[in-house]
Amino acid sequence: MDKGTVETIAAERLSADEYIDFLKRTDLGSQYPKERFRERIERLLENASISLAARTEDGLLVGALLGLTDFAYWLYVTDLGVDRDFLRRGIGRRLMKKAHELAGGERDIAVYLIANDKAVPFYESIGMEKSGEVMKYDHIDWTDFTV
Repeated sequence: MDKGTVETIAAERLSADEYIDFLKRTDLGSQYPKERFRERIERLLENASISLAARTEDGLLVGALLGLTDFAYWLYVTDLGVDRDFLRRGIGRRLMKKAHELAGGERDIAVYLIANDKAVPFYESIGMEKSGEVMKYDHIDWTDFTV
């Protein structure tokens, strides 16, 4: 059964309700802490420098990318997800390419992200490599849960 083709990938601010519903259909739904979940998702969606949506011809959100950038040197991808029913169709690759272009292009912009172990092969397939140079300061409350 054809689940629809992806017609558009475009810059778009997503609503919290739609994004939370989308998270349930992806592997991103377990990457957030339970503490103040909805409030923090709302802030994420409001403040991301780059917010991209991949939609089917009937408007279903099947892919999303959120990122922070200075539009001069770097892009940090906070979220990249694809609906499980739409995996292996090039959506993630297209979202990354569009985000990189919007941030300033690969000649000027370095891309960073934190990948879960299951996603590493995808990122390697699009030319990314593991880096041991990332530093972190992480003292937040974090109760694991899945949306």
